Amino acid sequence: MRIINATDKKTWDKFITSHEEANFLQSWDFYEFHINRGLEVVRRIAIEDKKIIGAYAGVVEHAKRGRHLAVAGGPILDWNNQELVSKIFDDMKFQGEKNDCVFVRVRPQLTLSQRSEEIFHSHGLKKAPMYLSVEYAGILDLTKSEEEILKGMRQRLRRALRKAKKNNITVETSTDPKDIKTFYEIQLQTAKRHDFVSFSEDFLEKQFAAFAPNNEAVLYTAKYNGEILAQNFMIFYGNEASYHYGVSSELGTKLSGAPLLHMYAMDDARKRGIKRYNFWGIVDEDDTEHRFYGVSQFKRGFGVEELKYLPAHDLIIKPLKYQKTKIIESIRRKYRHV
Repeated sequence: MRIINATDKKTWDKFITSHEEANFLQSWDFYEFHINRGLEVVRRIAIEDKKIIGAYAGVVEHAKRGRHLAVAGGPILDWNNQELVSKIFDDMKFQGEKNDCVFVRVRPQLTLSQRSEEIFHSHGLKKAPMYLSVEYAGILDLTKSEEEILKGMRQRLRRALRKAKKNNITVETSTDPKDIKTFYEIQLQTAKRHDFVSFSEDFLEKQFAAFAPNNEAVLYTAKYNGEILAQNFMIFYGNEASYHYGVSSELGTKLSGAPLLHMYAMDDARKRGIKRYNFWGIVDEDDTEHRFYGVSQFKRGFGVEELKYLPAHDLIIKPLKYQKTKIIESIRRKYRHV
């Protein structure tokens, strides 16, 4: 067994998408996006008998709280292969040291369980003070028919869909990165209403542009009499359709444009042979004070299965500097209530 740099997009994506649990977080194009942001990325594959048996990709984050290698949604491998798991963690540490990192942060595609915690703790990783990507998600099974999904929805969402059809709301799609400009402008309005920090237009456009050429990113737009009500930035990769970002205008909230966009995206995902629709972040149902409680209830309204991933864990390289990171991030997480 040997671990080397990955250099071929086709073989990388073929291996990643052969695993049911994988999503765009470990796709080749996601790291092209990071490269276009001027960041260093790591793409490594484990090979045995000329066959790829494991892979992980990460980005070197130049954070003031501590330079680190972030591996979101990976590594992708057989977690029962103890030798492979050990070698991958050793390689992550080596890559972290090579890039002068304080730590390596890993949030795998493993569900939260005693076994998954034991795997990470037995290799010396500690639970991170801050999250890395979504740790608690709402998942919808797309092997169900549209009729079955409608039956599983909360009544208010079914009413919203009927209202959208009655109002003759139309849905358009685009794979043109230039259309992200409108999405960004509406995001500023949404951020103001819901009190969160918006992404920059450049960040959103570069991310969309990384996926769009391969038809992996699609912008869905709901309109009423030519006016935009809501938009969804969707990513289709492997076995999963990801509701990456969503925005809505004040009129869109009144006329219920958002639920219709999800139904269209689900239908397109089925046509691609995709079996899982990921609504991404949700919060505990009893966490009524959380700023994302409302949007979480909206996602739950579709009848999602609630999935908790093993939270982010850190492989510490520089213990003294890491203490500073831990203090800063612990305060930040408490302050932001995330």
